[in-house]
Amino acid sequence: MKTAASPHILPHLPLDRNAGIPLHRQIYEGLRRAILDGLLRPGQRVPSTRVLALELEVSRLPVLTAYEQLLHEGYLEGRVGAGTFVSEALPDDALRSVPLAPRTSGRGSDPVHTRSATPASRARPVRSTSGSRYSGGIRPFRVSLPALDEFPHAIWARIVSRHARALTPSTMAYSDPAGLGALRAAIAEYLRTARAARCEAEDVLVVSGSQAALRICAAVLLGGGERVAIEEPGYPLARAALGASGAELALVPVDDEGMDVAALRALGESVRAAYVTPSHQYPLGVSITAARRLALLDWAAHSGAWIIEDDYDSEYRYVSRPLGALQGMDSKGRVIYVGTFSKVLFPALRVGYLVVPPALRREFVEAREAFDLFSPTLYQLALRDFLEEGHFARHLRRMRTIYLRRRAALLDGIARHCEGLLSVHNADAGLHATAFLPEGVDDLQVIERMNARGLSATPLSICYAGPVRRSGLLLGFGGFPEQRIERATRTLGEALGVRS
Repeated sequence: MKTAASPHILPHLPLDRNAGIPLHRQIYEGLRRAILDGLLRPGQRVPSTRVLALELEVSRLPVLTAYEQLLHEGYLEGRVGAGTFVSEALPDDALRSVPLAPRTSGRGSDPVHTRSATPASRARPVRSTSGSRYSGGIRPFRVSLPALDEFPHAIWARIVSRHARALTPSTMAYSDPAGLGALRAAIAEYLRTARAARCEAEDVLVVSGSQAALRICAAVLLGGGERVAIEEPGYPLARAALGASGAELALVPVDDEGMDVAALRALGESVRAAYVTPSHQYPLGVSITAARRLALLDWAAHSGAWIIEDDYDSEYRYVSRPLGALQGMDSKGRVIYVGTFSKVLFPALRVGYLVVPPALRREFVEAREAFDLFSPTLYQLALRDFLEEGHFARHLRRMRTIYLRRRAALLDGIARHCEGLLSVHNADAGLHATAFLPEGVDDLQVIERMNARGLSATPLSICYAGPVRRSGLLLGFGGFPEQRIERATRTLGEALGVRS
């Protein structure tokens, strides 16, 4: 029999606001120690982030951060439609203290051919299986890595240096939590031109990447007991960010036309929001068809729900013209648009953005300020000039040609060295290809063999939250020259040919 959730866990969380230790770290350590000491038992439901924040008299953001890390490390587990629970099986490294750090995962997938959403199934914690994005070097097939070797370093350095030398007391002080006005105007102009979005500068919020954007969305839109629809399979870190709010996750299957809107409608009117990757579904790579887009917008308008559109790498398409943003088709103001510069410039920039409907502006700005006050002004100034002076547009044009060659090198290498061992499902857009493994082959074991040979990839199976999973690999090609990709595919074929 499972223990019911209770907000009365405050004895485990004696917060000291004068200790100099961040509140999220104190909450994380208190809950982790209570779990390891057996004071919180396996299977016990923990309070929603909203309830715990009220009990602790803190904002929800430090609670969200602590829960997210505990989910990542396996101390907590989210159960779709039920809430958050102490994990039935503690992680192997439970007795080691693990510092709070960014989590890793890639994006990848395959359709689940079911006609209804999954209202209640156990979602696996987001666990790293392919090595951290921030250690171990840059290895072939790492997902979400742009062509860092082709970035215009000299131009960027000149712009940053110019602004660093010209810093004034006003630019060194606290800044607008929504972001630098001139940068927001430049982003809005880019989105209107390149993504057919409907937005002005005042609709844009500058944030520290798409993951921060999703956590802010969760803080504003979702609470304990409220339901959010997510793609199945889908982006694991989106599940973590949205699920950490205490919301119930409803899995909606993806087929060759994108999210199954009929299955979404079948969930009823209890769904508060739906998270989608319409231009390049993560991980399957499909694009939502025009009919499905219209149906999705109609669902949101009639149910009073919100759509969170993650447009993470829509700039790069190889078999058709770039697709416009779903947000640009929205005449009712129901879409929150999430974008990032990590894939088109470089991940360490840590600049992303939200486009927010007018009805939600105030709440989003307040949540963004509570998250981390504001984004670094120096990089905002530099990025504004990078956009306004035309460097960004030129960089995108050049990168499309380079990525097309690197994509061709990957597909040619797989055809030569991995025939019968790996089948490419989709490489129409973005910076990775989704490939399926033969039936019965465990992608986690393949990843281990790849790691031993100096390769990296993301296993497709971790993109599933429900019981039905497809085995495969997400193979990044954006960050590596053609010659290195060709050599890596030969090594990949060797790893796939090994029988355990």
